[in-house]
Amino acid sequence: MYGCASNLRMDKLSREGRSALMAKVRSRGNRSTEVRLRLALVRARISGWELHPESVPGRPDFWFAAQRLALFVDGCFWHGCKDCLRLPRGNRQYWRTKIDGNVLRARAINRELRRAGVRVVRVWEHELKTSRSLDKTINRVSDALR
Repeated sequence: MYGCASNLRMDKLSREGRSALMAKVRSRGNRSTEVRLRLALVRARISGWELHPESVPGRPDFWFAAQRLALFVDGCFWHGCKDCLRLPRGNRQYWRTKIDGNVLRARAINRELRRAGVRVVRVWEHELKTSRSLDKTINRVSDALR
């Protein structure tokens, strides 16, 4: 679940340096994920969404109220992507617990929203990296909005 041990490298940062770097990662407004998808939605002329509505459980990254669709962008590290996640060597148990908690919380939010009649789409960070995968993601969102 957490990547192949042979793919792990020794961390070049000190424990304090890694902690400071990870603390800078923000859950909203991330250029590599949320902003990239927002620009793609605008280019595809997909409108009618709201960013991070407080009234919707889980505060989805994009909320399409008319279609009752919640769109989440999950970071590969923070949500434990089976293809991309490489756990830091230091403090591994902390990171496993943290990421497992994020995964469980996302599943609970999905259940809660679906029980309320909301459709949920989750997009992995790596699905936004290339223009080809971004186009596939936009098509997925378009299909879900129909």
